[in-house]
Amino acid sequence: MKKILEFFKSVRGEWFKIVWPSRDTVVRSTIMILVFSGLATLFFFVVDSILNALVGWIF
Repeated sequence: MKKILEFFKSVRGEWFKIVWPSRDTVVRSTIMILVFSGLATLFFFVVDSILNALVGWIF
């Protein structure tokens, strides 16, 4: 029982050490993720289209 109590005290102590990101940081990170996801989607679409055309031309 003593170990469980110490564990929860430790968890509580670590909880107060957390540094949460600011709203501005979250917004910027979200925009960057959306932009790079869009670029990756476009890249894979182009590569897939080229490979599809090549395979269609060969067969």
